[in-house]
Amino acid sequence: MSISLSSLILLPIWISMAQIQQGGPDEKEKTTALKDLLSRIDLDELMKKDEPPLDFPDTLEGFEYAFNEKGQLRHIKTGEPFVFNYREDLHRWNQKRYEALGEIITKYVYELLEKDCNLKKISIPVDATESEPKSFIFMSEDALTNPQKLMVLIHGSGVVRAGQWARRLIINEDLDSGTQIPFIKRAMDEGYGVIVLNPNENYIEVEKPKIHVPSSSDSSDEPAEKRERKDKVSKETKKRRDFYEKYRNPQREKEMMQLYIRENGSPEEHAVYVWDHFIAQSAAENVFFVAHSYGGLAFVEL
Repeated sequence: MSISLSSLILLPIWISMAQIQQGGPDEKEKTTALKDLLSRIDLDELMKKDEPPLDFPDTLEGFEYAFNEKGQLRHIKTGEPFVFNYREDLHRWNQKRYEALGEIITKYVYELLEKDCNLKKISIPVDATESEPKSFIFMSEDALTNPQKLMVLIHGSGVVRAGQWARRLIINEDLDSGTQIPFIKRAMDEGYGVIVLNPNENYIEVEKPKIHVPSSSDSSDEPAEKRERKDKVSKETKKRRDFYEKYRNPQREKEMMQLYIRENGSPEEHAVYVWDHFIAQSAAENVFFVAHSYGGLAFVEL
């Protein structure tokens, strides 16, 4: 956890004030000097977190990374692997940067599933309206018509999405280690139909609507003096709240809410839904499941 400038400067001042106030009359001059110093400190400026903006690229090229011919993520200029601690002593910022890169990699793997593995992206629920939240799975052309065998892949819990086993392995090792692509390609080479589940895509995130709180001064039957006094208190309260919020959340990150996808609100629900609407309708005589981590529990529930 990073220590803000305010912690380094203000804490000794408050300690000094407490020590001086416990002293006798001889300390009054020092107390006055410290109070004068505090009155001239720009707290708004002082309380700003020393954290860079959470504004990250939305492409691999923007991050200056690319996957080489071995499927390893490497820096375009230096050829070095991904570095988590890009900025020292800023763990939260580094984590946000890592998550932003992870989102890009998720989209990159989706593209590989369609382009390299020739899978089709299928939207669910199958009867979804235009406006409701949706998820998707991936299927081979013969997933429902292959009369012999069908392979179903289910990943584990966490941030991974369809086509991934482990984001950390994709970033730190290679695509073969961290994605389902080697399984998919071998299965198709050996004559399997393939369905790739997406059990962690359970909801979409939207920004929380702002709640309007009517001002107390709207009450016209109150005396003017009382309304002015209440308005003054309200403004002071808002100023303190905004000041605290600026310190607590300096990046002004948006507050989000989750809208769950119908009949796919959990990995277990998702597995049952895909079974009912796809796997059970397939022509395959044999159905094989490859499940990792929590995907195994979702399969047992199924």
